[in-house]
Amino acid sequence: MGKGQPGAEEGTVTAPPAAAPRETCREAATEPKFPATRLALQNFDMTYGVQFGDLWPSIRVSLLSEQKYGALVNNFAACHHVSDELEQLHARDFVNKAHSYGELEPESGQTAAPSPASWACSPNLRCFTFTRGDVSRFPPARLGSLGVMDYYLMDAASLLPVLALGLQPGDTVLDLCAAPGGKTLALLQTGCCRNLAANDLSTSRTGRLHKVLHSYVPQDVRDKSRVRVTSWDGRKWGELEGDTYDRVLVDVPCTTDRHSLHEEENNIFQRSRKKERQMLPMLQVQLLAAGLLATKPGGYVVYSTCSLSHLQNEYVVQGAIELLANQYNIEVRVEDLTHFRKLFMDTFSFFPSCQVGELVIPNLMANFGPMYFCKMCRLT
Repeated sequence: MGKGQPGAEEGTVTAPPAAAPRETCREAATEPKFPATRLALQNFDMTYGVQFGDLWPSIRVSLLSEQKYGALVNNFAACHHVSDELEQLHARDFVNKAHSYGELEPESGQTAAPSPASWACSPNLRCFTFTRGDVSRFPPARLGSLGVMDYYLMDAASLLPVLALGLQPGDTVLDLCAAPGGKTLALLQTGCCRNLAANDLSTSRTGRLHKVLHSYVPQDVRDKSRVRVTSWDGRKWGELEGDTYDRVLVDVPCTTDRHSLHEEENNIFQRSRKKERQMLPMLQVQLLAAGLLATKPGGYVVYSTCSLSHLQNEYVVQGAIELLANQYNIEVRVEDLTHFRKLFMDTFSFFPSCQVGELVIPNLMANFGPMYFCKMCRLT
């Protein structure tokens, strides 16, 4: 008599001997029912506890708390009206505030100051945030009078890689891992893209990217900017379109630390995804190498993650640079973003000890990030 039949639950029928081991195995397999969010926290406590030392308890409580958002003003909407409304909420445009400090001058005593192009910000971006310690929330974005959404809510730290890319008018731009689309939208907001290729391997994720573009960018602008959305394997981009782009953004798949602590759905710390998680740094090196190969000599690449892990951050940058030097005889220079970081220190908390690149760490007073970004110039 099978399970679910009359009498099966009454203990009057003895199950065949072969059934008992199957039941036992099934029970054993499901016995530890730790949610993926808990596994993520255990992992972070072990790895980040060592990596960040005394800073980790503060980062940990911030990661577990509600994050702050920024409102990226949609320049294709009635943007002055939108900015006025956001100011009435007592939010401030952190990008404009940074620019109000004036153009950065090289520090005295420097023997080789970085070229302005290496740390200049991408133009025309406006993003409002609430001040440190203010945990107010922005209302949901709504459809404006011009038929597109007024602003895009995002972790404001996610804008830093786009700002660091330093777009110039007429640039050809590649967003190698573009979905769900916030950074792609920001790239378009600069008004600098002569061509923009937005790629993501996942067709479901490029579906989300298409929705963002349709909600925020008028059709004629999408056509004029020659936005091309593809679902190719980003690791092969160097073979597909080598030496092509002025600017490349490589915002790679990562452990998405904050998401991993709060959401069971699509959580990379699920036991079934352990191998995928372990392979992330190798995938990230391959994607960054492909992005560098797709860049013209003299062009710039920004690598970014929303992870705190130095294995996914600095080590990936160093690994990709070594790979290009050894296999392709291509020289890549890491840009010094000290000047850039100083612009935004009022808004974000930066980790002071990155070997290369910059890392925004969550802080209860400024609960953005994590967001790692590193700018590189392909020299040859």
